[in-house]
Amino acid sequence: MAAIGFIGLGNMGGPMARNLLKAGHALKVFDLSAAAVDGLVEAGATKAASASDAAADVEFVVTMLPAGEHVRTVYLGDGGLLASAAKGTLFIDSSTIDIPSARETIAAAEKAGMMMLDAPVSGGVGGAEAGTLTFMVGGAAEAFAKAKPILEKMGKNIFHAGAAGNGQVAKVCNNMILGISMIGVSEAFVLGEKLGLDAQTLFDISSTASGQCWSMTSYCPVPGPVPASPANRNYKPGFTAGMMLKDLRLAQDAAKTARSPIPLGAQAAQLYALMEAAGEDNIDFSGVIRLIRGEI
Repeated sequence: MAAIGFIGLGNMGGPMARNLLKAGHALKVFDLSAAAVDGLVEAGATKAASASDAAADVEFVVTMLPAGEHVRTVYLGDGGLLASAAKGTLFIDSSTIDIPSARETIAAAEKAGMMMLDAPVSGGVGGAEAGTLTFMVGGAAEAFAKAKPILEKMGKNIFHAGAAGNGQVAKVCNNMILGISMIGVSEAFVLGEKLGLDAQTLFDISSTASGQCWSMTSYCPVPGPVPASPANRNYKPGFTAGMMLKDLRLAQDAAKTARSPIPLGAQAAQLYALMEAAGEDNIDFSGVIRLIRGEI
């Protein structure tokens, strides 16, 4: 079993770390939240004194951080991870961040004699807890091959997306599709309601017709048709509207760099920004149907 440092024990990182412990790996963990650290220590992890301490004397380091600025600071800052880890350490950053930050950090790690992958995830908190996440991984093939057995303890679908930063490219493209499709499904259900078609009937028809998509059949934004969807729990989040907005804004930044038009992606970002402005960005992103209904 491997010795692993894990930094960032929030809603996603915490369950991911627990799955590594369940698989028998030795974990040294760090988070700014003492309660989060204590919970992992109770589960069998060792407490690290700092982020840099978590990267010392381990073979792998997994990070799950909020944004690119945090990744750059933790990895590249004075006393950061690259200055603390031994040569040959393999870093796996599962944060969802801007593509330039991912590529800059990976380049710095490789220059320092280490391996690094950007490996953002899809699947939400439920996937993190169940160990069924999808990993979209960018970086060298050798690093991917070495990291894959570790990733397989946290996820079900592990994809090598190509060169450094391509994991982030795959993530923003995937989540742009998801954000747009959820809005389309929500608009259709609200229109159907207003024209006298009940939600279950529309679901039964469209889920077997050309309107079928993941946003409908796995995460339906109305209560009833899909019992596991957040709509049945008053939109308690698996993936918040605020997190969707973050990813859509990352897609916009990437589109500007690539000079690639994303008009629907931009419009989707505006709708989720309205949820943020109304203070409703902590509900599940499928709660955008409430905005479309005029309830927000």
